[in-house]
Amino acid sequence: MLKDMTQKELDELAQGLVNGLRLTDDELRELLSISEKDDLDKLYYVSRKVRDHFFGNKVFLYSFVYFSTYCKNKCSFCYYRTSNDIERYRLDTEEVRNICNALKGENIHMVDLTMGEDPYFHDNPERFVELVKLVKEEMGLPIMISPGVMDNDVLRELHENGANFLALYQETHDQDLYRKLRVGQSFQDRVKARSFARSIGYGVEDGILTGIGDGIESTIRSLRGMEESSPDMVRVMTFVPQEGTPLENTISQSSVSELKIISILRLMFPDRLIPASLDLEGIDGMVLRLNAGANVVTSIIPAESTLEGVVNYDRKHEERDRDPKSVIKRLGEMGMEPAEQADFNRIIEGLQCGA
Repeated sequence: MLKDMTQKELDELAQGLVNGLRLTDDELRELLSISEKDDLDKLYYVSRKVRDHFFGNKVFLYSFVYFSTYCKNKCSFCYYRTSNDIERYRLDTEEVRNICNALKGENIHMVDLTMGEDPYFHDNPERFVELVKLVKEEMGLPIMISPGVMDNDVLRELHENGANFLALYQETHDQDLYRKLRVGQSFQDRVKARSFARSIGYGVEDGILTGIGDGIESTIRSLRGMEESSPDMVRVMTFVPQEGTPLENTISQSSVSELKIISILRLMFPDRLIPASLDLEGIDGMVLRLNAGANVVTSIIPAESTLEGVVNYDRKHEERDRDPKSVIKRLGEMGMEPAEQADFNRIIEGLQCGA
């Protein structure tokens, strides 16, 4: 598809995608099969061209507050699965307030409150509501919640008290693979929760893993699954084997598959939010993901923070370089810069108008 294209043809393809061109399954297969550097560079170029049409050189920044690492689930890929004998934490109100104070005045567009499906909050959801209210009062920013599956009444109450985005990753839309990854969890419950959240004014994020039993056909099923529900934010992350899990001895894959899928997501979802996570390969990995077509930087934490992440490549590093100033400095070196808060607020307002 891209191999013999001239510069002019690549630009015409980008414009066609901006205008609503839809990729066929055969075209997706061809893009997912790319391995040569020249062809990858063409894919990344088209992706950036599409992104820049909608967003220019502006990037959105999300802070990350993993406030509870307790979880009742048995996900085969996750370090925080309930049976893993690890040191865990659950932040109290003052600890969360202190994180908010550390982030005040920084160039952050949205606060991401993440937890495992912690029974402390799931059995008493009013505790989570109070936490959302606290962060909204302290920061005055849009809030994304990543709490796992919560019932509709709780989602509505959280939205009424300041939650704007729901991140609820499917990990895969290949149901056979899903059963192996999210052990004992309903596939449809996650789909329905995102659908309900969107119907009442949330922005929703769906995400998939790559590098874990997902061949090309499985990946296409996931891409089409995300396309069917049309999330406001779409994510892909490379699977990294985690100690103490059933998949800890799986051979790690490179991030090339993730970079390809980021680009393909941009071609399929031209005007959507696509994250580059700092939690996988740090600030150098952020650059690669932005160059593949992402327009959001996630997993930003305060300087000297010991907060956990999902992958935690840098858990034992003395210098983590995931603070806002380090991110913004690197963006400047790339010719990119944080968007205005008003730009992001308009996205949030648009979601609410469409509910």
